[in-house]
Amino acid sequence: MGAAEPARRPGGRSARVRAAVHQAVIDLLGEEGWGDLNVALVAERSGVHQTTIYRRWGNLTALIDDVVTERLSRSSPVPDTGTLRGDLEAYTVQMAEDVAGPMGAVFLRAAMISTHTGGEASQREIYLLERGVQIQAMLDRARDRGENPPTLLELMEIVQAPLYFHLSFFNRPVGVEHARALVDRLLALTENRRRQMPPTP
Repeated sequence: MGAAEPARRPGGRSARVRAAVHQAVIDLLGEEGWGDLNVALVAERSGVHQTTIYRRWGNLTALIDDVVTERLSRSSPVPDTGTLRGDLEAYTVQMAEDVAGPMGAVFLRAAMISTHTGGEASQREIYLLERGVQIQAMLDRARDRGENPPTLLELMEIVQAPLYFHLSFFNRPVGVEHARALVDRLLALTENRRRQMPPTP
């Protein structure tokens, strides 16, 4: 009796198909004319038949959501340095580096194309909600240590939004020093608010 064939890893072909299609989407989104992206172009670039793409993802919006969610899931864990400033600086610098990288423009363009309109939350929206919970936990830890953290909305408006604003309107990502300056601005806001609060009886 001959040697038994090695067992094939379940989902091996499926994983290869997903990887090929994802890479095709990323390549196409990074090129000029990204607004013309469609399933036919993805099929041609990836070598995966359109029928397979439609059967697996249903439509282009769901496919882009899957691509973005998979890439976002590789993000570094929310930092826990032991201080609010340390956490905010580590988080902001990492985010600035991500936005400055090759995927930054892809995330921005994908957000413009992939607008979820159905009744159920997309996987990308679910991931972003989970990420928001993780960031809120970082802020809550600071409060438990007796520090004065910003709100999640303040963090998004003063730190996150400028990172994508610079990429979108200036085509110039934020550097490390600028990222730290955003943290300074955020902490100055929270400190000013603390000073304006009436003293505790």
